[in-house]
Amino acid sequence: MSTLIAYCGLTCNTCPIYLATREDDKTEQKRMREEVIRICVEEYGLHYELDDITDCDGCRTEGGRLFSGCRDCTIRECAMNYGYENCAWCNDYVCDKLEKLLITDPSAKLRLDQIRSSLK
Repeated sequence: MSTLIAYCGLTCNTCPIYLATREDDKTEQKRMREEVIRICVEEYGLHYELDDITDCDGCRTEGGRLFSGCRDCTIRECAMNYGYENCAWCNDYVCDKLEKLLITDPSAKLRLDQIRSSLK
C-alpha cells in the first residue's frame, strides 16, 4: 500500500480514524474511535463526540468518505484552492495555518520538508 500524505503532511493511512474506518470488528472499531477522541483532546485540544468520528478514506479523497475534522480543515481548504498536492508546494510554506499543526506533529513537518527539498 502506498503512503497517503495529507495536505498538511500527516500520513492518512496511519491515522487512527482511517484505520478505524477499515476495521471490520464493530467492538474494536468503537474502541478505536474512543481512542481517537482521547488523542484529539490530548494532542490537538479538539473535542469530539463518538458520533463525530466518521469514516474517512483520507483527506485528499474525492467523493469518498471524509472525517468531519478533515472536511472543515482550513489547511486542506487552502491547499485545494491553490491546487497543491500538499503544503510543501506552497510559496508561503510554513504559513500560520500550518505552523501550529507542525509544532504538534513534527513528523508531518519532516515529511513536508522532504517533499519540498525534492521539488528544487
